[in-house]
Amino acid sequence: MRSWPWTVGLLLAGFVAGGYLVGDRLIGQTATPPGTTIPREMTSYRDVVKKVLPAVVSLEAKANNVAVKLKRKLPIDDPRLPEEFRRFFEEFNRFPDFNELPQVGFGSGFFIDPSGVILTNFHVVQGASSVTVTLHDGRKFTSRAIRTDPRTDLAIVILDAKGVTFPYLEFGDSAAAEIGDRVLAVGAPFGLTGSVTQGIVSAKGRAGFNMNFYEDFIQTDAAINPGNSGGPLVTLDGKVIGINAAIRSRTGGFQGVGLAIASNLAKNVAKQLQTEGVVRRGYLGVSTRDLDPEVAERLGVPKEVGVVVGQVLEGSPAARAGVQPGDIITGIGGKKIRDGKHLQETVVNMPINKETVVEVLRDGKNLQLPVTILEQPKDFGLVSRAPVRRPTTEPETVTLEKYGLEIADLTDDAAESFGFRPGTKGALISRVDPNSLAHEAGLRRGMVIVKVDDRKVANAAAAHQAFEAANLARGVLLQVLTSQGGINFVLLKAE
Repeated sequence: MRSWPWTVGLLLAGFVAGGYLVGDRLIGQTATPPGTTIPREMTSYRDVVKKVLPAVVSLEAKANNVAVKLKRKLPIDDPRLPEEFRRFFEEFNRFPDFNELPQVGFGSGFFIDPSGVILTNFHVVQGASSVTVTLHDGRKFTSRAIRTDPRTDLAIVILDAKGVTFPYLEFGDSAAAEIGDRVLAVGAPFGLTGSVTQGIVSAKGRAGFNMNFYEDFIQTDAAINPGNSGGPLVTLDGKVIGINAAIRSRTGGFQGVGLAIASNLAKNVAKQLQTEGVVRRGYLGVSTRDLDPEVAERLGVPKEVGVVVGQVLEGSPAARAGVQPGDIITGIGGKKIRDGKHLQETVVNMPINKETVVEVLRDGKNLQLPVTILEQPKDFGLVSRAPVRRPTTEPETVTLEKYGLEIADLTDDAAESFGFRPGTKGALISRVDPNSLAHEAGLRRGMVIVKVDDRKVANAAAAHQAFEAANLARGVLLQVLTSQGGINFVLLKAE
């Protein structure tokens, strides 16, 4: 019974502590003085929405009967057919008679200039000869001034409205946006104009979706649906950091993953479309592959620098400068190159018809090659390859059991069947064990091994000797030709 004073004391201490914790001030937090109002930005987005909505428009793109009449007279491969009509016909070949033209597209856009310049997605206006623009206040305009850049899925529509000043939005710095920042997506999902959804920046620098030739997406969980395309993704100060373009979904509807083209990519494209009508890009003429860190270390390439040249296009600036497949580009124009995306971004923005220097690492030697950057050809990136067929005769194979490989001499028949030039030398990979070290490293049937460590190999026997002399514990560095074209480095290493 004598312990009851201690019990009461502990209970009283608990009540006091509880009152302290639930009172006006929590440990580690600043007290909110009585009568203080929580800032509006914490409870509502009304201020930024009022600023943004008037500059956002909905777009209805339509085709032109003039194009249809021309289609009936000229086949699609006729050289007299204007390029803009050719693109239209390719898009709408599924309509056999063209008696009635469907609406080409519906989407969103926003003014980027008070004179009436609207930025949107290329896929919203693709194939259109006119666009009906509906403003937030209900006014409608029709424009035939459509300028596009399919490689980035961007386009501008220019209104002819002399004496009218339109509300417009400014670009923000997409590179300065951070994961977790709050953003708003504005547009017309399913035709519901003036809709606003909220979310955060979920990720930055998304690419590799093969939707566009040049990709730099901001990922967001702000709801984006059909009709939102071309609308702005804005920060809470009303600056545009993205152009809503696509969703990743298994149902066709929004599932929490929206993609917006980064503003730092879009604003340069929009500026060129506005001032020149087209986008001019620098051109080097190489295809590249990023370096695996272990491969880079074996080749003596500094960390986070360098990209492997897979192919050098014939007649390109790189070919004229002496760049070779297998070279590692470490810099261009005085800038160190981190990876293939960085090289692409650097080259397309370089001055055209101006000489610069490309730095390459070749067989352990650093070379500086003068190169003149040219304007990117219109057909750049449009590659067609003959289908792969089986060789008419199967060459005798050599088994490399330790690696899970079977290799053979690259005969002219085998070279032709896998898409290699006649006379190509190397050891053809004829089989890869799916449970092998070689398969795990990325080697596949149809690739050609041209170098094992530092030894060039012209046939299967030479490759076999080089493999036998190699140290698998240290790692065997292979240089291979791929059936898709180009050179790559592959490291085989025991665990």
